Amino acid sequence: MGAPLQSVAVAARTLALLWGKELVGVNHCVGHIEMGREITGAENPVVLYVSGGNTQVIAYASQRYRIFGEALDIAVGNCLDRFARTLRISNEPAPGYNIEQMAKLGRCLVDLPYAVKGMDCSFSGILASVDILAEKLEAGEREGAGKGWRDEGSGQLVTREDLCFSLQETVFAMLVEITERAMAHVGSRQVLIVGGVGSNERLQEMMGIMARDRGGSVFATDERFCIDNGIMIAHAGLLAYRTGEVTRLEDSTCTQRFRTDEVFVKWRD
Repeated sequence: MGAPLQSVAVAARTLALLWGKELVGVNHCVGHIEMGREITGAENPVVLYVSGGNTQVIAYASQRYRIFGEALDIAVGNCLDRFARTLRISNEPAPGYNIEQMAKLGRCLVDLPYAVKGMDCSFSGILASVDILAEKLEAGEREGAGKGWRDEGSGQLVTREDLCFSLQETVFAMLVEITERAMAHVGSRQVLIVGGVGSNERLQEMMGIMARDRGGSVFATDERFCIDNGIMIAHAGLLAYRTGEVTRLEDSTCTQRFRTDEVFVKWRD
């Protein structure tokens, strides 16, 4: 988001001038990746970066983090957060976390659009579809039909928990598919999940099943390291600084569309 980036850039420049310290610009996604590698010990994994603003499948090659696939519209975290608003789910501690807890109580898997296009995926159509089902559920509640509505295909009673469960299962299956395809392409047996959505236990479980079937493993962390934090930016900055990389004051701008693969990863062979 532009306003926070601009505010922190001003603060960083001020501190650099006051204390006579050098600036080091950091790419947000690279911060997530390097924190994940440091905490988990993953050596050269395929990276699934999933957050409120980004959805990318990434692999390292020739001192760049190459993007193999990404969301064509909204990020997966944005999709989950917006559905939480549709259901009026609390933002405390986080909407995605509350959807995850409700999904654990779901039993009926409702058919939703599955939109994988090569190495890319799309989430806006899924969100639109599940929003329509949520409206149908609310209409039934207003008419006194109970706490759900009956799915025409299965005849099962569908609840809010079922919608959360169905949304999670569908979007996570899409992410597992494109990640597995990237693993096959680069010959990797490791998956590193980073970003706020990466702390979701069901996503980690589904990715783990796929990785084990390939004789591989998943590296993931809890919310302390998955969600945005200052340490990940400091760590990535330190890695760059140790290679002699600094940012001149006059070049210390911030870019909202600073893509992952634009960064020269000088600290890796």
